Amino acid sequence: MTLDATQANAQIKDKGDARGRAARAGMRLRERLFAMRAQSHKLASPLSAEDQTVQAMDDASPTKWHLAHTSWFFETFVLVRHLPGYRVFDDSFHYCFNSYYEAEGPRHPRPFRGLLTRPPLDSVMAYRAHVDYALARLADSGAFAQEPVASLIELGINHEEQHQELLLTDILALFAQNPLRPAYSDAALPLPGKAQPVEWIAFNGGIEKAGADGAVFCFDNELPRHDVLVRPFRLASRPVTNGEWLEFMNDGGYDTASLWLSDGWAIVRKEEWRAPLYYEEREGRWMQMSLQGLVEPDPAAPVTHVSYYEADAFARWAGKRLPSEFEWEVAAAQAMDGDAPNDVAMEAYRPLPLSTAGKGRLRQMLGDVWEWTSSAYLPYPGFRAAPGAVGEYNGKFMVNQHVLRGGSCATARGHSRITYRNFFYPHQRWQFTGLRLADDGN
Repeated sequence: MTLDATQANAQIKDKGDARGRAARAGMRLRERLFAMRAQSHKLASPLSAEDQTVQAMDDASPTKWHLAHTSWFFETFVLVRHLPGYRVFDDSFHYCFNSYYEAEGPRHPRPFRGLLTRPPLDSVMAYRAHVDYALARLADSGAFAQEPVASLIELGINHEEQHQELLLTDILALFAQNPLRPAYSDAALPLPGKAQPVEWIAFNGGIEKAGADGAVFCFDNELPRHDVLVRPFRLASRPVTNGEWLEFMNDGGYDTASLWLSDGWAIVRKEEWRAPLYYEEREGRWMQMSLQGLVEPDPAAPVTHVSYYEADAFARWAGKRLPSEFEWEVAAAQAMDGDAPNDVAMEAYRPLPLSTAGKGRLRQMLGDVWEWTSSAYLPYPGFRAAPGAVGEYNGKFMVNQHVLRGGSCATARGHSRITYRNFFYPHQRWQFTGLRLADDGN
């Protein structure tokens, strides 16, 4: 069967249009990649070489390590495999800056990343420049318009954005242990606000869809989209505030065993928790370590740096509960406001109070603080990890952790979405983690 001239010309045009769309997509991907890489440098710029070398605790990593590891990711999964003739910057970096990828071989132990005084920061920055130059060469070859490179670059962008948030939370953990209580940012502090009243937004429930549909980028733990049964429920219009948390503290919340899960009560007693992480009592009043240094907690701003155990205990004290991750997602899809989130692009570097009431909408869903849910971090029905080392990204952590939804004041702009599943162990609280209350809708 032969094509007439009209059909042949149409096919040629379609192919040309497809190539043009792919080329434009590759150019946009290149722009996003290098804007994101520059943002990592911007976030590190207020820090000295000494600041960037030290590790506050096992859960945190030095800034220098974050900058090197994210470059290692691009070198290992993109450049070595897809740029002909690529020269590895330094063979020893593969051991120093691998994180948890077993398929990539042995690595420097996580608790000792702060001992990596060598390679020095200058070498790490030279490494980043080397990788960026090679990524530009790969983009110039047209590979960003083709698979699998395009998908790996997209994954690398989102991976480094995660580490940008960790860079900020980890430097806060470090500065909180410095007796000088230094500030990362000199951003002006807002005047204390007045907490907006809570509205309770009702949802009918039913059989709902949850998870991403795969039409745009998502992490594998957001897949596949599937049906969930959600019973009628109500969700608070805003997160719990510092002022409300102080009421919990003043009412003996940290001294009342009946409010706590057994494991939570054990850690409260062992660690002598009396307040959220970074709260300090000074001369009879509470202060809070922040990225602006030691400040008074704003009573109207969302409480942050609380563990799952604390969030669960507060909900019980309030006569409410934490929402499931599916309640959170269904509610966000139906009633989330359209305000710009307080994320890292706002450069506030701290949760902020609402200036207006909810008015029937859910506020602060994608910024300020990650919100604990009652859901264990488990695979969705039909989940399959990707083959190879990149398949270790999420799947192997699906045990003993809880899901958080939303985003925080340290999250990259555009990184959050309502299907995003963050996850941490229930005792961890060095991230910008807070809570929103729920109850049954009947």
